[in-house]
Amino acid sequence: MSIRNIGILTSGGDSPGMNAAIRAVVRTGVFLGMDVFGIRRGYQGMIEGDIFKMKTTDVSNIIQRGGTILKTARSKEFMTDEGMAKAYDQLQIHGIEGLILIGGDGTFRGANKFFEKYTIPAVGLPGTIDKDLSGTDFTIGFDTAVNTAVEAIDKIRDTAEAHDRLFVVEVMGRDAGYIALNSGIACGAEDILIPEMVTDINDVLCRIDMDERRKKTVHILVVAEGDDYGGSKKVAETIMARFPKLDVRNCVLGHIQRGGAPSYADRVLASRLGHAAVTALNNGTTQVMAGIINGEVVYTPFSNVIKGTTPVSPDMLEMIRVLSV
Repeated sequence: MSIRNIGILTSGGDSPGMNAAIRAVVRTGVFLGMDVFGIRRGYQGMIEGDIFKMKTTDVSNIIQRGGTILKTARSKEFMTDEGMAKAYDQLQIHGIEGLILIGGDGTFRGANKFFEKYTIPAVGLPGTIDKDLSGTDFTIGFDTAVNTAVEAIDKIRDTAEAHDRLFVVEVMGRDAGYIALNSGIACGAEDILIPEMVTDINDVLCRIDMDERRKKTVHILVVAEGDDYGGSKKVAETIMARFPKLDVRNCVLGHIQRGGAPSYADRVLASRLGHAAVTALNNGTTQVMAGIINGEVVYTPFSNVIKGTTPVSPDMLEMIRVLSV
């Protein structure tokens, strides 16, 4: 039996390009003769029945906007049996036969548990700036977040050079260091600290000492927030204690990386995956995340998506050591 009514939600942290994905889902669904229902505030909105029928005009002029018109939230209640039962009841009340889920690791963990209890066809889209999902080369929002970080770090380097300062710049990435790694490489950072690699702070200090001996006056260290040493503040404090004559500053970029208009790459990725997700549901493919690997659309089961990420290549970190000399 074909699916005629689908629901769409965004869950967890927002990421640039979510609106482009919503637009693609709604317009593809309508094109295929489906009724598309927006679910506000993720799983919490599903529990509370904050659900409305969407028209193609509801998604006009949103492809260039950051954030998500459907709002987003994290829901502890959804992870309980009672919460899941309420959510399922609301889907039944609104006649929703299939779901499109846009989010990250937490979104798919929640989905995996929900679909163990209730049989509802669903396809996910990888909407997270962290790129911490397997089953896709890129996630919606990652490209924009990295470009935002690069722009900020470039500006920091200008003032670092003007004052002969050492800057420790913290970027987002609690469990994954892809933003730090890619923005650090693009900005010519002298060091990059990420959760995937154990930080040897003595090694970091030795490299700074070598730079000082050869009169290198500008230092940029890019630190992912989940770095195992304790984040940029602790790194900066340690450097100041070891090199009291250095002018050391700590800068946390924070949520600026989540906002802003999505890049062209994120708009295209989100549009392509949104279209692919609805097409998959219409063809009977379910309980999978749509992703892009080597330029092609692929579908990965939710259970495999949440098992891990693509490991960071040690060659990239070694390249940092060479290029920062």
